[in-house]
Amino acid sequence: MNIHEYQAKALLARFGVAIPRGNPAFSVDEALGAADALGGSLWVVKAQIHAGGRGKAGGVKIAKSRDEVRNHAGDLLGRTLVTNQTGPAGRVVRRLYIEEGIAIARELYLGLLIDRATSRITAIASTEGGTEIEQVAEKTPEKIAKVAIDPTTGLMPHHARRIAYALGLEGDQIRKATKFLEAIYRAFVELDASVVELNPLIVTRAGDVMALDAKMNFDDNALYRHKDVAELRDEDEEDPTEREAAAHELNYVKLDGNIGCMVNGAGLAMATMDIIKLYGGEPANFLDVGGGATRERVTAAFRIILGDPNVKAILVNIFGGIMRCDIIAEGVVSAARELSLRVPLVVRLEGTNVDLGRKILAESGLPIVSADDLADAAKKVVGALKAAA
Repeated sequence: MNIHEYQAKALLARFGVAIPRGNPAFSVDEALGAADALGGSLWVVKAQIHAGGRGKAGGVKIAKSRDEVRNHAGDLLGRTLVTNQTGPAGRVVRRLYIEEGIAIARELYLGLLIDRATSRITAIASTEGGTEIEQVAEKTPEKIAKVAIDPTTGLMPHHARRIAYALGLEGDQIRKATKFLEAIYRAFVELDASVVELNPLIVTRAGDVMALDAKMNFDDNALYRHKDVAELRDEDEEDPTEREAAAHELNYVKLDGNIGCMVNGAGLAMATMDIIKLYGGEPANFLDVGGGATRERVTAAFRIILGDPNVKAILVNIFGGIMRCDIIAEGVVSAARELSLRVPLVVRLEGTNVDLGRKILAESGLPIVSADDLADAAKKVVGALKAAA
């Protein structure tokens, strides 16, 4: 789950992370009120969307007067902001963050994430703050430092010093950075985060270390432990189809192809998409119905798949372990009838009650193509798609 910048900063501040003062705003009047509450004569008006690259897209503006706060807020609210992370459709700005202006001496990059290769929380640091870390990795990888943190010890002083040195900090800045890093790490662990990214992390002219921007993602599977974090979800920022899928306990991600996929198990779903591409097709989605799918959940999965107008064929690939093949078959038949399925449908079943499942499909009277194995299923669905073209 993603949250907005102002929400991430509020969470991090609870752990002692230094951030600039700021207030959220949902209207022009609230933006003016936020600026008045902060005081001073320099403010930053920031669009709040779940995407990076806001500054380059005109979503971060400096205001030197109340009139400029008013004008910037009016310009941003309701605007569709297109960044390198939103896709061409962009995101509508519904929230703002009004922040005090800060005298910046240096812009740095700091991130914490789960490194799947080492199964450890890993800090990524770079002197190239304010730039997408992917660009830094591509053009100047030597400017990126990585420090893996042993979960049995947690963040140790030597980890913090290595990161501080990599960021080019010196003197009292190292002490401040150590305290800052300890707070970030504690927030990451205690909140079950999957990503904390500060870009930029800044050194102020006064020598303080501060998070000028903040991004946080969370492990959905741990949200039951953090109801306060779960309440920060902004459904307006989520894909409606993915939101519907989550309501039915389905794991769904839309892709750009035209072959809809319904599979049980994330690994099998990835393999299914790979073999579709191997045989010349393009998957339209990742969809994992899980190990405890019901007939109703299968019907919901079909409805979601067919809600994508690009889908011209469907491949169902089920390995019945916990999931029984006959339950899936009943769900497939029910969904095909209820939704008046009009695209080719290929089904591969294997595992628990597979013979009964195949019997249900064969006796349904529906034009469902059965496959013997995964390769056969991929060949048949790609062939059916080409035949229907």
